[in-house]
Amino acid sequence: MRHLNYNHLLYFHSVAREGSVAKAAKVLHLTPQTVSGQIKLLEEAIGEPLFLRVGRGLTLSDTGRVVQTYADEIFSVGTALAQRLQNAGKESLRALRVGIVDSFPKLVACRLLGVTLSDEEPARLSCAEGKLESLLADLSVHKLDLILSDRPVPTRLNVRAYNHVLGSSSMAFFAPNDWAERLSANFPHCLADVPILLPDASSALRRSLDHWFDEMHIVPRVVAEFDDDALMETFGGAGQGVFPAPSVIASDLSRSLQASPIGFISDVTETFIAISPQRRLRHPSVLRIADHARQVLPPLAEATALGGHTKK
Repeated sequence: MRHLNYNHLLYFHSVAREGSVAKAAKVLHLTPQTVSGQIKLLEEAIGEPLFLRVGRGLTLSDTGRVVQTYADEIFSVGTALAQRLQNAGKESLRALRVGIVDSFPKLVACRLLGVTLSDEEPARLSCAEGKLESLLADLSVHKLDLILSDRPVPTRLNVRAYNHVLGSSSMAFFAPNDWAERLSANFPHCLADVPILLPDASSALRRSLDHWFDEMHIVPRVVAEFDDDALMETFGGAGQGVFPAPSVIASDLSRSLQASPIGFISDVTETFIAISPQRRLRHPSVLRIADHARQVLPPLAEATALGGHTKK
């Protein structure tokens, strides 16, 4: 089948959604015979039945479920396009679609992306969170304009994407406020005696932290691991343990959570990367973010000056 008849697909999609030919025909303002005939043509073009009769009702075949998945996406995109064109005279058509890797610090993402919302003609910002591999797949088919990541594009992946380093930060450990004063006096060795919350083993930051613990001869009492930094910080703010975060957002975390920094580590850094489909950044809002990053992400030396701790 070289070409898909979207009218046929619409009739199929309506029957799958409504659960019967009669209900779909009523919604489409057509006769049931017309709807059935159009679906029959689609099945002939595909070469597989899309529905199976079960008693008096219909159920989707295996092929039908696959077609429904694609049809849902096709008509969802079509609806979004219609709405966007309808509002073309009321708002800018420029959009900024950003994928945020789940381990990327959300407060850093807020700092970087927030600048685009204060522009005179702000882009329509759309954010999606997920694993780097799935976000790269969306970037490759132009569903995203940018990915914010804490690690570069893996060399094993055959994708056309380019890394742009926005900045970096040393790390700090944070504790619930009522623990902070006691723990900071014996940092970093206090980390062996308290519950620790850490990123999961798949993150680059976790590997760096594990190496640092080994260098400091500290065996942390890890009670929970997270692939989402915001969830880890929420657990920490709720008093469930001590957790690491970039020192550049120390003041933000202190304001938003009931947690305070107990020590800074200059030996462990987290790098913030913008991944784009072009070798050179072109999207106006992405260029704005890159420029803003140079202002809100201080040099590493500045973060260390807050009270860095190195191995002895």
